[in-house]
Amino acid sequence: MSLLDVAPIIEQMLLTSDNVSDLNFSCGQKPQVEINGKLHSVTPIGMGRLTAYQTEMIAMSILRDNADAAMQLARTRTADLSYALPGKCRFRVNIFQQRNSYSIVMRVIPHEVPSFESLRLPPQLGDICDIRNGVVLLTGPTGSGKSSTLAAIIDQINETKSYHIVTIEDPIEFLHNHKKCTINQREVGADTKDFASALRAALRQAPKVILVGEMRDLETAEIALEAAETGHLVLSTLHTIDASKTIDRIIGLYPKNEERIIRTRLAQTFRYIISQRLIPKIDGSGRIAAVEILKSNPRTREYIEKGESEGKTLLDAIRDGEIDGMQDFDSVIRRLIETKHISLEDGLSYSTNQNNLLLQLKGLSSTEDYANASRSMGSMPPPMAPPPPMASTGSSVLDMIE
Repeated sequence: MSLLDVAPIIEQMLLTSDNVSDLNFSCGQKPQVEINGKLHSVTPIGMGRLTAYQTEMIAMSILRDNADAAMQLARTRTADLSYALPGKCRFRVNIFQQRNSYSIVMRVIPHEVPSFESLRLPPQLGDICDIRNGVVLLTGPTGSGKSSTLAAIIDQINETKSYHIVTIEDPIEFLHNHKKCTINQREVGADTKDFASALRAALRQAPKVILVGEMRDLETAEIALEAAETGHLVLSTLHTIDASKTIDRIIGLYPKNEERIIRTRLAQTFRYIISQRLIPKIDGSGRIAAVEILKSNPRTREYIEKGESEGKTLLDAIRDGEIDGMQDFDSVIRRLIETKHISLEDGLSYSTNQNNLLLQLKGLSSTEDYANASRSMGSMPPPMAPPPPMASTGSSVLDMIE
């Protein structure tokens, strides 16, 4: 394989489906594409199982014009960078060493910046564009759509405000054109040493909005809070599963003796914590985002500042805060199940509390549905005899059990 062969390989892999989210190259495995959360083996230009030499050649081809990333790989055995097929799409790439060979994972970044409508985001998130200062956090596991949601928020600000926006990313993902805003995008490694130094410099660059790709450490979190406290709107991400865990993660970055102070600062500066989970659609056509929204109001600020206790949790505040635009995962997942966007089994597997969700639904259409739901929870009951005919066809299995 020549170094020039990697572009046609990637192009052929992308033709597999319109829903390819990742490309994987690993020694001893055929090239793979991830579609709707599942890996599928492919054979671009007739390639079979990859050898260590082939994965190294693919890695070197991707690194060819990026000396900084090549040095990072040599020094730390892993490298993050962006890669582009001109005029087609871009990728967020991670190259890493395993068992004396290289593996490459390439996350597909669409050429067009997504909109709120295309991502089917809750419309109340549009209010973020009118916030003058504070912290807005996007959370969720890797691959849950955090970067896409952030890009949609930045694009809406770009279309409606006349601001200076600075983004600090590792690597740069979506490319934003200047519209009403001026947007400067800095890439860690290529344009700046690290998040913390770039964020500190951004405070002298007169931005109204600062996007920090990820709050990875105490120094970055501290400067981000300082920026929010001094009148900037700071957008960032964290790898946490929900709003409560996000607060715990940030507090955990600080020494124990500073917990009370950081709780007070967080309560005063946070505006939104948005958590996402991507769930496969029932028709197999892709995935849909379930979005949990925690918004700043007197009650949520109190729970963050004083800590959660029995009957006073952030989840309770979210469930009671629908009038303020808040929503919890299980309520969103219940609606997606009821409207047939996702299956019952998938909904339960992505829910926060499976038992409560089942009780909320109370509309399982058949014994088979109940059996599948219970099996997905790991608590399959003994087989039940068919129920006798009922006068009311609206009764559910759960009603019978009760």
